[in-house]
Amino acid sequence: MNATPSSADVTRLSATGLGKAYRAGTADPRVVLDALIDAIRARDGGIRAFIELDAEGARAAAAASAARFADGRPHGPLDGVPVGVKANIAVRGLAWSAGVGFWRNRIAAEDAPAVARLRAAGAVILGTLNMHEGALGATTDNPHFGRCNNPAVPGCTPGGSSGGSGAAVAAGFVPVALGTDTMGSVRIPAAYCGVMGLKPTTGLVSNAGVVPLAWSLDHIGPVARSVEDLALVTQVMAGFDPADPVAEPAPAGWTAMPHGRGLAGARLGLPREIEGVPTEPAVREAFARALDILRDLGAIIQPVSIPGWAPTPARRDGLLISEAEAAELHPELMGPDGATTPEGVSESFAAALRYGRDASAARLAGAYRRIAEIGVATRAALAGVDALILPTAPQTAFAHDAKVPAAQADFTALANFAKLPAVSVPAQPVEFAKIAKPPVGLQFIGPRFGEAAILRMAAAWTAALMLD
Repeated sequence: MNATPSSADVTRLSATGLGKAYRAGTADPRVVLDALIDAIRARDGGIRAFIELDAEGARAAAAASAARFADGRPHGPLDGVPVGVKANIAVRGLAWSAGVGFWRNRIAAEDAPAVARLRAAGAVILGTLNMHEGALGATTDNPHFGRCNNPAVPGCTPGGSSGGSGAAVAAGFVPVALGTDTMGSVRIPAAYCGVMGLKPTTGLVSNAGVVPLAWSLDHIGPVARSVEDLALVTQVMAGFDPADPVAEPAPAGWTAMPHGRGLAGARLGLPREIEGVPTEPAVREAFARALDILRDLGAIIQPVSIPGWAPTPARRDGLLISEAEAAELHPELMGPDGATTPEGVSESFAAALRYGRDASAARLAGAYRRIAEIGVATRAALAGVDALILPTAPQTAFAHDAKVPAAQADFTALANFAKLPAVSVPAQPVEFAKIAKPPVGLQFIGPRFGEAAILRMAAAWTAALMLD
């Protein structure tokens, strides 16, 4: 057997790269896993991406994977690939806390279906990842499990609520992580941390086994360092599940794998409505350069309108729905009298749930109606183009102690409201070895079950910028 890549190389390899090395006999899943565990133990004290590291279970899975490769019978391209899982997604035998101290000692009896599918494909589940408390927020400054820091921009938030997922991939602790996305919680950390994230079509990946924030808006999605990795993980996780209230079967022939032409001739709709959102100059400049590069690659950029979509009011409607649905699902987090915050729940989180609980039926009905109308208008706007193009977030990663920008999810929530797939990729090269420009995310939103189409565009973009 040829030499295993060095530890430094291993922590930067994609899942696809690891799979190729395993098949070529130049890497061993056990050695790779030990290198990642060493990296986590050496550096995660300053990042706090992980809540629980299951080294023993992961080593057993890596040994089983190595045996399959030795026998020439690997389960597939994800066999032996280490994966981290956001703490609101059930992992058998590990704490299923959703980042809430109140649930710190609740142990998952079985894997969520998405995790079970990855295990069946040979993936090595390494542990659970830090997140914003209850998935209701976008900084991952968790009062119970520690403040998660951005490896790409030290001292800054990795975003949220899947901040540990973005941080773990950016730090080189895992090539792939699972997060959940309610109004952008996979894509915002991907953008802030300089990696890639996908929110699949609503209903494509089962939400069973997820501690829900908002059952009508939640999605499981992958964070990774390559577009092909996003596609591979999504392909494995996809499948109709009647236990999920928003589940929908994919159409015959569906695939997440990119294929066909890249960006040449692609019609990209630029929503006029984003012009009214306060956006950092660095994001505006990076996005303008990205549009110029997209045109050079043969894409056709055309303005489109989404009637009824005012990004900031729409995001507020989505937040109200999230708070109300979480309050209905988790009354125990508000205390027995509905006013006393129980131990292990922050006052700010409990107050947000009470706000949702106390919202009038008329306010909620209006929010649901407006979100539904935006979804219809967005899908209509897509009828004339191949995808929508917009920044992932209006700002870059900011210091933990800074004021949280109100408009964080203004650009990402649109895909959740419209039930569409959306991918975030870096808008410019990211230098992890030194502090350079904070990463900026570029977002493609495609038609329902159009994962392959937007990932094809994302792959062409990352190839042009040599990001993969």
